[in-house]
Amino acid sequence: MKLPLALAATALCAAPAYAQDDKQTAVTPNDIVNSAPQSEWSIIPDDELMVVTLAPDAKGNPREFVVQLLAEPVSASWTRNIRTMARAHWWDGLSIYRSVDNWVVQWGDGEEEESDRKSPAKPLPADIVPTSEDDYDLAWQDGMASVLWGKNGRRPVGMVSDGAAAQPGSRYADPYAAAFTYVRGIPVAVELQDHVVTDGTDPMTNTPVRMWPVHCYGSVGVARDLSPDAGTGAELYAVIGHAPRQLDRNIAVVGKVIDGIEHLSILPRGTAGFGVYATMAEHSPIISARLASDLPEGERPRYEFLDTQGDSFARYVDILANRSDSFYAVPAGGTDVCNIKVPVRMVEDAEAGS
Repeated sequence: MKLPLALAATALCAAPAYAQDDKQTAVTPNDIVNSAPQSEWSIIPDDELMVVTLAPDAKGNPREFVVQLLAEPVSASWTRNIRTMARAHWWDGLSIYRSVDNWVVQWGDGEEEESDRKSPAKPLPADIVPTSEDDYDLAWQDGMASVLWGKNGRRPVGMVSDGAAAQPGSRYADPYAAAFTYVRGIPVAVELQDHVVTDGTDPMTNTPVRMWPVHCYGSVGVARDLSPDAGTGAELYAVIGHAPRQLDRNIAVVGKVIDGIEHLSILPRGTAGFGVYATMAEHSPIISARLASDLPEGERPRYEFLDTQGDSFARYVDILANRSDSFYAVPAGGTDVCNIKVPVRMVEDAEAGS
């Protein structure tokens, strides 16, 4: 069985504050989302959505969750394999076999150790491509994003600070990376370029050099054996607890659950080793796992996300960091990448602003 590693062992400077004296009328994050113009919403392509249908629960209620896959080139070899397996109906008839409190829920064909198997492992499709731990992160490519968040607030890519410790405004320092941004709504951490200080500027520019997807609640990753194995994408897990950021760059992140996470987070916890279910009766059978692009046109769910490079998202994040509505007495003054939930909505709900 392959396990996530830890258990196997607006301007683009300081964003303006939106606090108001009257807490009853203070702007909330939902206000910003609901008022964002349609031009700031981006559709998620059908081939970046995987719809996983589980067997109904004990009361006969349907269960389904939707994974948004990262766009290439991020985690490209794994997402190619996932598409290959979805098109081959590889997960059909397999199951969720592991559930660990404050950690992950895992599915695939890994419920038994190879030495203990009573039946052979399910063969993978013939056209699975090799994967490598060298691809957990990748070189930054121009056009990936136009803004970054970090200790100096929200700044354009390439901007050099003025030498001050931090600009006024909200704080977005990440203890695991110099900065973060988003690739089609999915969070990624960013390594910044150092430069020799000869002009009084900050010794680190806002020029990205490397990037990697991060583990937040709902993130989907690829279970693996010990290094150098990097997993194929056949065994997947979703994070259902506090963000295990120590896994970043140690295991492949391939996307996030954007709908139906409740069907995973409420599953009973496994009682055998590493949170595996002790009996087959505890498993949640997988009926099907399909790319939305392979479903009939009328059955394809469609989603869109709030453009993370736009003005509405900048205001949304700033207000998350500086809540001043009636429930909040002390604004936090900052937030982190995993507390910033990128708004996603079904297209059929778009006009209602839900």
